[in-house]
Amino acid sequence: MSDNQKDKSCTNDEISEFGMTQLDCQKNDHQIYLMTIIGEIEGHDVLPNTSKSTKYEHVLPKLAEVEESRKIDGLLLLLNTMGGDVESGLAIAEMIASMSKPTVSLVLGGSHSIGVPLAVSTEYSFIVPTGTMVVHPVRLNGLMIGAKQTYDYFQQIQDRITGFVSSHCQIQKERLEALMLNTSMMSRDLGTILVGEQTVEEGIINEVGGIKEALGYLHRMIDERKSDNHKI
Repeated sequence: MSDNQKDKSCTNDEISEFGMTQLDCQKNDHQIYLMTIIGEIEGHDVLPNTSKSTKYEHVLPKLAEVEESRKIDGLLLLLNTMGGDVESGLAIAEMIASMSKPTVSLVLGGSHSIGVPLAVSTEYSFIVPTGTMVVHPVRLNGLMIGAKQTYDYFQQIQDRITGFVSSHCQIQKERLEALMLNTSMMSRDLGTILVGEQTVEEGIINEVGGIKEALGYLHRMIDERKSDNHKI
């Protein structure tokens, strides 16, 4: 088997197993890594086989590999997630935010709950016109003890999320908390559903656009970064 055939085989395996692949952009020689966050973000508990999920133990090593690779120029993050494990989602978001390479996110379908920090973790973000984001308070599954310590713990987790989001986009922490605690939109829950342009108006997402706009912006970022490196 030739090297090209091996590369194609590895790429196909990554798509089928992890929803990731390296894009070979022939017109400008840029190498972009495409990563998807799909379904529910799985934490330390394994989800049923019937659930679409993104496993953080797959994503974190791949992000480290992308950061270290001389063959990869930038990262495109595609999001269509209902949210999931808070700790795992924040871990992925923090890692993306700390990368030195150009990064762009694109919300397709939805990026709800802990998907919000993931969407804003990149240097620039897009959302399709029909894309949605649900902003709501932190929830815990299982047994809870109704004590002050429990509520303090909830508040601590929520502060970590709102602090991260507000520091990586234009929305103020107070406005984000107000959207989280909104009681007028969902009959059985707190929170706010934002669609397309509304996410831009609120300062969460940078721009409405699709794959063409997201890739175009990432290519420009890569060109600018390479140009700056040549000047040093």
